[in-house]
Amino acid sequence: MTRPTSGTRGPWSVAPEPFGSPAARALWRAYYTEVSDRWYLLREGRTTDPQELEREVAARTGGEFAPPTGVLLVARHDGEPGGTAGVRMLDATTGELSRVFVRADLRGKGAAPLLLAAAEAAARVLGARRLVLDTRSDLVEARALYARHGYEETAAHNDDVHAEHWFRKDLPA
Repeated sequence: MTRPTSGTRGPWSVAPEPFGSPAARALWRAYYTEVSDRWYLLREGRTTDPQELEREVAARTGGEFAPPTGVLLVARHDGEPGGTAGVRMLDATTGELSRVFVRADLRGKGAAPLLLAAAEAAARVLGARRLVLDTRSDLVEARALYARHGYEETAAHNDDVHAEHWFRKDLPA
């Protein structure tokens, strides 16, 4: 199965990469740290316990993003890892978008729309006719991004304890 190998816009490029690569692991750590710290700061006024952070980062193998039923995309800005987006197939026609993340110092430079477009293209190659995702209420920037790019809020499609909003987008053929 072939996959889109790259996408570019200005100094950005996007390509599939194994979850275990140094770039993907560093971006996973940055993503998890940010969303976990945000959750704890809002609810408990503290950042993530370092032992919990290490345990959770290490526990995720990223197997759901491995071919033939998934893909992890890494966006690079002038060659430096700057963001990720993952897709895993839930069934023959439904993909789940996950781990959409851009480093804070690179936000506002066009990576998020590029990652979304690349993830949608990769999902189509995997056979998806629709993408679903979940997010939290405090991730307002993510919710706005999805809405701007045609994702519609829907009923829950999973029972993730951290999910508070669910979205769906039908993908054109």
